[in-house]
Amino acid sequence: MVEFLARWAITSIALAAAAQVMDGIGFNGPDHGQAELEHKLVPLLGVALVLAVVTALVKPVLVVLSFPLILLTLGLFLIVVNALLLLITDWLADLLDVGFHVTGFWPAVGGAIIISITTWVLDAIVGVEEKE
Repeated sequence: MVEFLARWAITSIALAAAAQVMDGIGFNGPDHGQAELEHKLVPLLGVALVLAVVTALVKPVLVVLSFPLILLTLGLFLIVVNALLLLITDWLADLLDVGFHVTGFWPAVGGAIIISITTWVLDAIVGVEEKE
């Protein structure tokens, strides 16, 4: 349970970093001050949970289907896979009326890179390990 909460927090921080840095990724509502924190914290946690579920369920299928491209590009195609996961998360968040949006493929690629790097750094700092 502690690992799940740590991973959820790390994903939330990484998603917040992507939304802060990338112009095409964001949440609806106020864009500064205490009002922004109050209106966007719950949607951020919800979208992080949706992203975690999408990653757990869809990513293995996409990785298997795109394995030749991943091999051919020496793993760089995983950025495209992660961008697709972010676009799927955007679509699900829209269905759930969370107020999260990704405006296109290239912002999703940028967001995927930011989320991957942030998650990697925070995993190294916190030391969260997946059970085998």
